[in-house]
Amino acid sequence: MIKTSPLQTALIAALLGSVALVGCKKKEESTDSNAAPAATTPAEPAPAPMTGTPPPMATAAAVNVSSVTVGKTAAADKSVAPAALFAPKDDVIVSVRTDGAASNVSIGAKLTFQDGQVAGEQSDTLNASGAETTNVTFKNANGWPAGKYRAEVMVDGKAAGTPQEFEVK
Repeated sequence: MIKTSPLQTALIAALLGSVALVGCKKKEESTDSNAAPAATTPAEPAPAPMTGTPPPMATAAAVNVSSVTVGKTAAADKSVAPAALFAPKDDVIVSVRTDGAASNVSIGAKLTFQDGQVAGEQSDTLNASGAETTNVTFKNANGWPAGKYRAEVMVDGKAAGTPQEFEVK
């Protein structure tokens, strides 16, 4: 009988465990060039084909606001001459020039007074296949209070274009 110390016993156990693990190792595939290729299964089934009309797109990433103008009157082509000073009874027209394609995209304008209070907010739906001008007209039957205002435009709920500032005296 051979005497072993506890350290030797631990080393022998570790060695036997290592040999056992190597013996349990998964057999690697051979690279036999004459063997038939292994069949592969697709990871996911192919999606079913769509039927009917596709749902309308709510947004169009191809729409960009090229300019925002604030004025008092609109011409026949919807263009607005820029104005920075308004009288209390003037209409405020926020003219939004867009480029690109749009299908049922929400376009809106918001007026804020100098203290941050919302003086007016309106929205419309944009359907365009190129350059388009959308005008949003704000009226105040009681007259606009004197002070500074800011007009902001949103397309599909996101800020767009450059905000415009004007004053009522």
